[in-house]
Amino acid sequence: MVVSCEQVWREISNYLEDDVDPLLREAMEIHIRGCKHCTAVLDGTRNVVHLYGDERMIDVPVGYSQRLQRRLEESMPRPRRTFLGWMVAAAATVLVAGTYELARSSVSGEAELRSPHAQPAKGVPPGLLVVVSPGGKLFHSKVGCPLLHDRAHMRTIAAREAENEGYTPCDRCMKQYL
Repeated sequence: MVVSCEQVWREISNYLEDDVDPLLREAMEIHIRGCKHCTAVLDGTRNVVHLYGDERMIDVPVGYSQRLQRRLEESMPRPRRTFLGWMVAAAATVLVAGTYELARSSVSGEAELRSPHAQPAKGVPPGLLVVVSPGGKLFHSKVGCPLLHDRAHMRTIAAREAENEGYTPCDRCMKQYL
């Protein structure tokens, strides 16, 4: 059996591990004895296997990590963390958020009221007598409404006057007007 250089190179690891067919092994030995290139490949592969098998090659000298870390830190450019830089970033964030809010509010046209207590009254008879309490924001149709606070200082006024003072209808006792 005759083998070429390419076949020897493909099987060189198996040859070193003694994991090739005896006929192929004999043909490779004959070829390697007569071929300088394949002899060099075999010697080089044998050296690599020997070096990687040597445990001393894996151990690094004591203190090597610290010296490497120090050298890397010395060669790295210093970060430019300044107060001005942070202020510019904060101002840019505020500007972007403000622009977003401005665009969002101008698109809808009318502000979205989130609470039922903030809804304006619709069709409340202007002369209807309602009950308000100081410090409150709602006007009520009944003195017995559980949302009416400070009953000791409540007063009775017309619905139009209550709206002019900034009160809105109670969503519990005046829900028909919301």
